[in-house]
Amino acid sequence: MLKSALDGIHRDLFADAFAFRPLAPLADGSRLLAVVPRAARRYVRWLPHAALVTFTVFLMFQALVQGGTPMTSLLVGVPILLTLVRPIGAWWCSVAVIFLSSVTAAGSGLSMSIPFAVHALVMVLVAMRSRPRVAGEMWLATAGIGVFLTVIHPVLAAPSLFEYLVISGVLLFAVLAFRVLRESREQVAVQAAVTEVERSRRTVLEERTTIARELHDVVAHHMSVVAIQAEAAPYRVQDTPPELAAAFATIRENAVAALTELRRVLGVIRSDSSDVFDAPEAPQPTLDALDGLLANVRQAGLTVEHVVTGSVRPLPQGVELSAYRIVQEALSNVLRHAPGAEARVEVSYVLGGLGLRVVNGPPDRTAKPSPGAGHGVLGMRERVGMLGGEMTAEPTADGGYEVSAFLPVDIRAEAAA
Repeated sequence: MLKSALDGIHRDLFADAFAFRPLAPLADGSRLLAVVPRAARRYVRWLPHAALVTFTVFLMFQALVQGGTPMTSLLVGVPILLTLVRPIGAWWCSVAVIFLSSVTAAGSGLSMSIPFAVHALVMVLVAMRSRPRVAGEMWLATAGIGVFLTVIHPVLAAPSLFEYLVISGVLLFAVLAFRVLRESREQVAVQAAVTEVERSRRTVLEERTTIARELHDVVAHHMSVVAIQAEAAPYRVQDTPPELAAAFATIRENAVAALTELRRVLGVIRSDSSDVFDAPEAPQPTLDALDGLLANVRQAGLTVEHVVTGSVRPLPQGVELSAYRIVQEALSNVLRHAPGAEARVEVSYVLGGLGLRVVNGPPDRTAKPSPGAGHGVLGMRERVGMLGGEMTAEPTADGGYEVSAFLPVDIRAEAAA
């Protein structure tokens, strides 16, 4: 234990004793800056430095008034000013000042009360910026040095060493108590903030679980019924035409695919971790699956042309997923709002991003009203916005509709993909 204590003293007071550790200005969250005008904050944040310099000049003047020389005045001021940049080194300088003052006190007329006061002030300033044990180590070292000087030089009997140690010990204890109280309050505030965040997360998770349960009970049930009925329908009719059987098979495949996607989304909603998006058991579509999507809408009766320009290359997963969803939603809108229209899907691989364009001609008949219209375009805009891209969705001159989007891709992210 003694060796450990000695090692600690060596690390704190000897190793890199003159290391550069400047006193930082007041932080933006300090109470003092909160009550001053914004224009004055750039100056007020240096108030501790200005106050210490002013107090140091005052002590140096007092040293001269008591009969000291300019040199002794500098010996008083240098250790205090040094605490602004090299705190442990300042403590050693104040120790040196006590040694020099004890030797020259008789001839210079300088009272030993000022060197001891300077040393006590330096210890307080260093204790405010160091670990708590450093204060105890400085006090013990000071006591040892004081006893040694008292033995070899009787001038130290003027300010009682015992009284000085008591006063300096009380000051250091007050500083440590203040630091402990302040740190305790900060920990309580941090813990309260963490508790509030956890409470909010729990509330959100409960709400998401409720939404997931409702989606599962309502949507999943109806989609399951659609899939079962589509599979059973060809067997209810004799001599089912191949076209009708293929249509029922497509309906069932779409219903099963929708159920799979719904279960994946429900897993995301129920989870409180973002890692679920990267889980291997939850595959997400990319641009490689675009041909399957186009084949699906063609089976639904939509005539669609697919054009790819540029150098096809892998893109980040988020970009490919968003591109797929945008094309999917745009084609779904064509099926709902422009029956009989022809569509064209353009995918452009360009430098710095991916361009998308889905345009359709005018419908050949009036579309039935679709409840909840407008949410699809909003969802596409949100996807593009999260990636920092741009999107337009507007009618064309011939009565059709056009959706255009650009999804930027960072060169480093593209290389990683």
